[in-house]
Amino acid sequence: MKIPFIMTPGPTQVHEDVRKAMAENITNPDLDVNFFEYYRETCDKIKKLLNTKEDVLILNGEGILGLEAACASLIEPGDRVLCIENGIFGRGFGDFVKIYGGEVVYFEGDRRRAIDVEKLKKFLENNHDFKLATVVYCETPSGITNPVDKICPLLKEYGIVSVVDAVSAIGGEPVEVDKWQMDIVLGGSQKCISAPPGLTILSISEKAYEIMLNRHTPIASFYCNLSIWKNWYEEKWFPYTQPISDIYGLNCAVDRISGKNDYVERHKKIGEAVRTAILKSGLKLYPLDGYSSTVTTMLVPEGVLFKDIYNSMIEEHNIMIAGAFDFLKDKVIRIGHMGENCYEEKLYITLKALDETIKKLGVEVEGSLHKHFVDEI
Repeated sequence: MKIPFIMTPGPTQVHEDVRKAMAENITNPDLDVNFFEYYRETCDKIKKLLNTKEDVLILNGEGILGLEAACASLIEPGDRVLCIENGIFGRGFGDFVKIYGGEVVYFEGDRRRAIDVEKLKKFLENNHDFKLATVVYCETPSGITNPVDKICPLLKEYGIVSVVDAVSAIGGEPVEVDKWQMDIVLGGSQKCISAPPGLTILSISEKAYEIMLNRHTPIASFYCNLSIWKNWYEEKWFPYTQPISDIYGLNCAVDRISGKNDYVERHKKIGEAVRTAILKSGLKLYPLDGYSSTVTTMLVPEGVLFKDIYNSMIEEHNIMIAGAFDFLKDKVIRIGHMGENCYEEKLYITLKALDETIKKLGVEVEGSLHKHFVDEI
């Protein structure tokens, strides 16, 4: 199998140190008391990334598991749930709400802009009878970040529990769980953390635990039941056997982020340089504001097809970029500059290949993408 140079917005490239960590000998994670300590140590490292004193868990399943588990554990039939949405994943939260019997109310934002906090504030003045609200920090398909630092405290004013999808933000954008009064914050191993896909990380507030443990109806799942984790460390018991090699890799990947301590600034600098290079070339971005530091989404140039760009990048340069799906299918190109992808030389190579590709397909570009990028860096 020929492995491409992946510059997608997750999964990202995995460093050799992480791969080596995953090859370490395993023990029995259900019985070895040392592994319980190792698991907690890994959770404590993630707490520092999230800036929280709340509980942090690692779940055996890709980031979507965290979204569903939060809904399964908090929602009872008939609960009113506010889905704050301006994109594919924000809207998709509502599907999980419906699965577990919740009544969905959508606050719909402009899908090319970040959520307007003032409009949300006015909405909540007359519509705040919600048990919880869901919001996406970084809408990965559109490359838009939402001001969760303002949204979550606003929800807290009305006693609304917040569930935040931060899958494409943790390790690339600032995250202040306690300061921003977030109740459940969800992440995945394969985005900015740059470990292989397969793990969810999440933080859970005491308020969220209180709701889970005082339900009128049982949680309609075992695997998605977060309440069964409440005393895992004290009881030295995991609900199911842990993917020990994946957790070895995650621990190493988090160390790589924490050791450099420049990840927020680096992602911001690279993201701004990529966007500016695209605009200077006469190409167009999909977002109109709220630009993500971890993924750039640009419109497919007129007169060409996304599939032709994608195929040429793979076949001639062995570089994989991404399109999108749902209402953005075939309309946008996405470049991931997150985690191990977020280094100048990798973006230079990618933009040089993209520049050559679109010019070969007949797209007129002002200057060169990669040269504009270097100028900005």
